[in-house]
Amino acid sequence: MSAAHSERLSPRAFWSGVHLVAARELGAAFDSGIATIATIALTLLASSIFMNEFFLTGTVDMTPFFDLLPLLLAFFLPALSMRLWAEEKKSRTIELLFTLPIRPLQAVLGKYLAALALYGLFLACTLPIPVMLCALGAPDLGAIASGYLGLVAFGALFLAFGGLLSALARDQIVAFVTSTLVGFAFVLSGEERAVSVLDGLFPALSLGSFLREHLSVLVPYGEFVRGVVRLSAGAYFVLLSGFFLWATALVLERDRA
Repeated sequence: MSAAHSERLSPRAFWSGVHLVAARELGAAFDSGIATIATIALTLLASSIFMNEFFLTGTVDMTPFFDLLPLLLAFFLPALSMRLWAEEKKSRTIELLFTLPIRPLQAVLGKYLAALALYGLFLACTLPIPVMLCALGAPDLGAIASGYLGLVAFGALFLAFGGLLSALARDQIVAFVTSTLVGFAFVLSGEERAVSVLDGLFPALSLGSFLREHLSVLVPYGEFVRGVVRLSAGAYFVLLSGFFLWATALVLERDRA
């Protein structure tokens, strides 16, 4: 390992590199138009489904909206994360990226923050829904804020493992498919019907209940939706997201060597 590579960066220099990569990634995303199209499509789909439910029930409550999103996001978020590294490898621009004084962890965090910013754009586009509910009645603003916090944590986790799978793949389609499958596994392992089926197939192991309690994203996410912010739920998202980001940096470090 060279002296330049082993030299410790100052926090300012480290985050300057992260900012450089994030700005580069955001520019590329908007230039391609993928981010804009995907955000508009998901916003229209999620909002139309919620509005249909709202007009049927007339309930001033965003819980149906928050309950709806995990399955939609399990398909949408891989569309954001699939290009993070797979496209760089396919076009060989990753070699150009690492000719810059950028370390793998800086590159990982920069691309991750850019993806989070795009996801934040989608969340911002849904804000007319709580504004409408406030105009029509008196919704529980605490529960709405907690639900949005859950959505932020949900997206942060899915983009983290999506980035790892993109770094392991050499094609965007492979990265998208694998990220979608893993995402649906995280979500469906918390669905009651899936839990019942798995418990029935493996009664001695209670496999479905085990996966729901220890793997599924729906359990900690559901606490946020119910307006309960627990340390255990926050730790689930933070620790898993951190692990996937660290693993991505290791993969890139190996490829760079």
